[in-house]
Amino acid sequence: MRRVYLDHNASTPVHPDVLAAMMPYFSERFGNASSIHGFGREAREGIDIARESIARFLGVTPDEIVFTSGGTESDNLAVKGVAGARPGGHIITTVVEHHALLRTCQALEKMGHAVTYLPVDGDGLVDPDDVRHALRPDTILISIQTANSETGTLMPVADIGRIAQERGIPFHCDGVQTFGKLPISPRETGITLMSMSAHKIYGPKGIGALYIGKGTRMVSVQHGGDHERRRRAGTEHVPGIVGFGKAVELRTRYMAEEAVRVTGLRDRLWEGVRQTVADVRLNGHPTRRLPGTLNMSFRGIEAESIILGLDLKGIGTSAGSACTSGSLEPSYVITAMGIPVDWALGAVRTSLGASTTVEDIDYVLEVLPPLAQKIRAMSPAGAA
Repeated sequence: MRRVYLDHNASTPVHPDVLAAMMPYFSERFGNASSIHGFGREAREGIDIARESIARFLGVTPDEIVFTSGGTESDNLAVKGVAGARPGGHIITTVVEHHALLRTCQALEKMGHAVTYLPVDGDGLVDPDDVRHALRPDTILISIQTANSETGTLMPVADIGRIAQERGIPFHCDGVQTFGKLPISPRETGITLMSMSAHKIYGPKGIGALYIGKGTRMVSVQHGGDHERRRRAGTEHVPGIVGFGKAVELRTRYMAEEAVRVTGLRDRLWEGVRQTVADVRLNGHPTRRLPGTLNMSFRGIEAESIILGLDLKGIGTSAGSACTSGSLEPSYVITAMGIPVDWALGAVRTSLGASTTVEDIDYVLEVLPPLAQKIRAMSPAGAA
């Protein structure tokens, strides 16, 4: 059976060159990077090279890159770090952020911070004017994602960055879905802090980074040794860091070409579905979207039915809805866009990547239309 992986926003396979770069650091270069002997210096050199690679990719300096365990920790460090330096302050974010950000903000509310959760429009975009109007004298942080993981909608980061710079307010972006897929410059967009993750760009799981612009006031949230310039204590995950650096190096070579290619494939998939399946709609902005992301809603069909049906045919996708406490609930991202429940429950995300081919897309287009028709025919609404 053909196997087609269309869930690259969730995770990507480790590139062979990344794996090859990591392997020595599991064996002969196993030293602790904080040790001053030769074994430690070998490990430290691997970290330094990776840090420089990531900094160069972003157009920042190496000492502005702090390694973490991934995007979730980076979000926590950014938001809690700034909030810890300014107790009781006000934070601005949106209702469609990743749970790593939303639940961090909710935790801070319990600690006395105020949080404004801004709405989005029908395309999933936040209005920069809403950000401006939400500002208060005690606003200490604006935290808005660069792109939404479910719909791929690209937020107006540069416009928000200018507002933050005008008021001298730190601006954090969860950049996990954009980093390595599209060019992004913290300096040019006014981003003060940005979260990144390796496993979204063909690197290993368990390693990420946070860009922290010079002069940003924040406290550590993990205490211990003096690692990462006292920003994040703990022995460095040297193989993961080396792999992250190699993955970024490869992105430098292939990112632009891949973005064009997967955009074409994404659009081929959408046009094929749109022409062959009734009652289907695109979720997210039609053009301001990540290259490989396509989120579609099938009215009157539960997304899990489609996902399981596709899985039986070897096709991996994900849902825009989740099972919570045994009952099906629509995605909070999709409903925040004002999409009715009968559409929201049928939201399916496909996310394409380096391994996706024309043949893969055509295979999905062979399987999906009859599957949707079959599910509808079996449902009470379809039978009626």
